[in-house]
Amino acid sequence: MLSWIREIALILVISIVLSFVIKTFFFKAFYIPSESMVPTLEENDRIFVNLMVPRNFGLQRGDVIVFKDTKGWLPPSTDGTQNWFQKTLEFIGLLPDTSQQYLIKRLIGLPGDHVVCCDAQQRITVNGVALVEPYVNPAEVPRPVPFDVVVPAGDVWVMGDNRNHSSDSRFHNAAQPGNGFVDEKDIEGQAVVIAWPLNRLRTLSNYSSTFSSIPAPH
Repeated sequence: MLSWIREIALILVISIVLSFVIKTFFFKAFYIPSESMVPTLEENDRIFVNLMVPRNFGLQRGDVIVFKDTKGWLPPSTDGTQNWFQKTLEFIGLLPDTSQQYLIKRLIGLPGDHVVCCDAQQRITVNGVALVEPYVNPAEVPRPVPFDVVVPAGDVWVMGDNRNHSSDSRFHNAAQPGNGFVDEKDIEGQAVVIAWPLNRLRTLSNYSSTFSSIPAPH
C-alpha cells in the first residue's frame, strides 16, 4: 500500500513539474474574455500560446499574439472570484491564465512598417500594399478609423479581427499618440491552437498569403 502511494505521489510531482516547465518555456494556456477577435476566437475559448515566439523565433505579420497590458488599455481588474487552489493550478499551468493583464490581437505592422487606414476602398495598407483580410469579421462592415503611422523600432501595431468591437492600436494611438504601439518585450507569445471547447479545436493561421506581397519597410 505504501509503495503504491509513493508511486502515485511521484507521478503527481513529475506531472506538476513537467506542466510548470512547459508553461514557463514552451506553451501556456490562456482564456479569451472578450469578442475582440471574433470570428477567429470566441469569448470563453481556451487557447495555447507558443512562448518561443518571439523569444526564439521572429514575429510575422498576421500572427495572433498575446501581450501584457503595460499601457493601461484595460480597466483595472476587479475579479476576485478565484480561490487559492485555482490560482495555484494557473501558476503551474494546469489551468488557463484568466488574468486581465493580457490582451490578444493580430499583428498587422512590424517595426519600420508604414500602416495606413484607409485607401479608396477602405482597406488597410502596409508599406503601400492594400490588405485583403479574410480573417476580419464578415458579419459587420468595419467602420474606418483613420490613422497613418510608422511603427517604431522595438514595437508592433495590432488590430482585432472584430474591428468594430476591438479597442486596439487604432484607438489608443488616437487618444494618446504613440501609445497604440505594443512593445515587443511585452509580447508573451503567438497563439497557435484553440484547445477548448472541443468543437472548436483547431490551429490558428497567420494568413501568410495576405502579407506575402508586402515589401520591406524603407
